[in-house]
Amino acid sequence: MYLLKKNVMLVLCLFVIMTPNLSAVMFAETDEPVKNVILMIPDGFSTSYVTSYRIFKGEPLLFDSLLVGMMKTSSADSWVTDSAAAATAMSTGIKTNNGMIGVSAEGNAQKSILEAAKENGKATGLVTTVAVTDATPAAFGAHVPSRKDETNIAKQLINHVDVLLGGGKINFLPTSNGGLQEGNVIEKAINNNYYYVETREELLHANEKDQKLLGLFADMELTPVIDKKSDDQPSLTEMAEVAIHTLRSNNDGFFLMIEGGQIDRAGHVHDPVWALNEAKAFEETVEKVLEFAKEDKETLVVVAADHDTGGLSVGGYDEYRANIEILRNSKATGNALASQLSKSRGSIKELLKEFTGIELTQKEVKQIKKASKKHRPIIINKIVSKYAYVDWTTHVHSGVDVPVYAYGPKSQLLKGNFDNTDLPKRLAEAMKIDFRQNEE
Repeated sequence: MYLLKKNVMLVLCLFVIMTPNLSAVMFAETDEPVKNVILMIPDGFSTSYVTSYRIFKGEPLLFDSLLVGMMKTSSADSWVTDSAAAATAMSTGIKTNNGMIGVSAEGNAQKSILEAAKENGKATGLVTTVAVTDATPAAFGAHVPSRKDETNIAKQLINHVDVLLGGGKINFLPTSNGGLQEGNVIEKAINNNYYYVETREELLHANEKDQKLLGLFADMELTPVIDKKSDDQPSLTEMAEVAIHTLRSNNDGFFLMIEGGQIDRAGHVHDPVWALNEAKAFEETVEKVLEFAKEDKETLVVVAADHDTGGLSVGGYDEYRANIEILRNSKATGNALASQLSKSRGSIKELLKEFTGIELTQKEVKQIKKASKKHRPIIINKIVSKYAYVDWTTHVHSGVDVPVYAYGPKSQLLKGNFDNTDLPKRLAEAMKIDFRQNEE
């Protein structure tokens, strides 16, 4: 019996040594509150995207070993959520109708987990590759009946968020300066002790400032990573690193939401090249965030998509195959290729061969040539998808559950299959902060 116990202990010790990435192994249960929470949202990144990206990458994903659960995604008025209702559920713990931001289905403002963290003395941040006034970041710091009210969202965000980085500059500038606002929200932010930056170089030097931070690097969305031609805009990883560096100086900790917003954009137009390169950029950001969390040991990192976009499938066209590896050869999004074709009189066949490695048939060339300017990117994406045996079911969202990954203290709270409204409640439990709403 002694030898049996000894052998069992030896096996357990070897298991601990050989599985250093598992949250349950590295962090014992404790009553101490989590100091920092970093919620990372790869917008639209369902399990089919996970599988596609794993094939595209050619090896296991950094966060594969951190899978702890699955999350349901419905909204108050539909089994298929939009980003506004999804983010509202994930930020406030309340179901709302599609299109509504930070309010209940009846239109009553609901406290977000970011605002609750702020009330408890924590610093707060939002980072995204789309407009900071877009649905996902907006739901953490604003309350409006319609997600389209982005100028109002902009004014609200600077009241709650200490670090705000992404696109959407047009929603902060006055009409007299090419924007959509009546006044200048950037000036108001500066007067409210924000340090303002709008280039990558300015952001990377912002670490030297002891202020709140507002960075707006594009009128609307940042350039897709695969289409970048210059270093004027920071990467998602760089924005995340600066945000963490700025927020960590708060002795009471911080709450930070980081969104890979363009995975969703790619899914809406059925562009697998765009989607998988954005997934790569997001994974690189996860790697840097985990490096901080492993060193810090007081940070809970949660990775959870808000919904699926596009109804992506690995395989299709009634064949038992997938050829996603060929997408590694592609050098541009469908939007960029369509734009290039509009500017050039060159051969469609030669351009697609150069940028995708695909040899088009004459029928496919004619399909692209006949397409309107608006629909040409989608036709290109459809052709590229077919060569990769990637199929799609919708140009909006689907209602499937999404995977949840977690690392750090209290990560066990994210285990199991749970509703999107449970997410902020579990994060509040991890931080031991009051998160009661006026209505349930």
